[in-house]
Amino acid sequence: MLQVCLNGSRGPGDSAGVPMSPESIAEAAALAVAAGAWEVRVHPRTPCGAESLSPRVLAPVLTAVRAAVTVPVGVPTWVPAETGPGRRVQRVRSWAGLLGGPDLPDHASVDWHVPGAEEVAAALLELGVGVEAGVRSGTDGPARLARSPLASRVVRVRAEVTDPDPATAGASARALLGGLDVPSGVPVLLHGVDGGAWPVLRLARRLGLGTRIGLADTLLLPDGTRARSSAELVAAALACP
Repeated sequence: MLQVCLNGSRGPGDSAGVPMSPESIAEAAALAVAAGAWEVRVHPRTPCGAESLSPRVLAPVLTAVRAAVTVPVGVPTWVPAETGPGRRVQRVRSWAGLLGGPDLPDHASVDWHVPGAEEVAAALLELGVGVEAGVRSGTDGPARLARSPLASRVVRVRAEVTDPDPATAGASARALLGGLDVPSGVPVLLHGVDGGAWPVLRLARRLGLGTRIGLADTLLLPDGTRARSSAELVAAALACP
């Protein structure tokens, strides 16, 4: 399984290929899926470019993306402007007001090392939105998830390796995987960032795990040249040995 993350925290200052508006996000999603991505993750943005969990920001993005692709679409539940757990729970519950049924995201990522993760995950499950449990290297996320009564109810565990050094990212990934206690039947998606993105992606493929790529994770192709789009990164990922 290959997920594409189209923008993340990056913006046009990082790459002209980073989409921001609902229309550009939908276009980037369509190109990435055509290149071979199995599902899409996107960080909705306000007209000013700020990440937001507001249903008024989320709704037009989901509408545009769903008109462009038929694969699952996911979003985050943590953004810099809304860090308090109570605020995130409130935001997720507000989705039911302007969204609903097929208009909701298929899944949303919950970073388990962030305070209030279980409350946010429970709010998502109440709405019928799948939970992608994010565990990050260098945090207590794996231990927190192992103790969580919701661990068996997540759609997958997303293991994120934050080590940007291509020489050590693979070892960091193995250490992260070694510390996971994943319930039977719950799949794992393994990915890295920046200099560690490609070594970790190759490791994930060798281990038969799902993985992720996109301009949110790296701006560079495996040969070190700058990628023009997430679709180009997806094509390169599928061509990786």
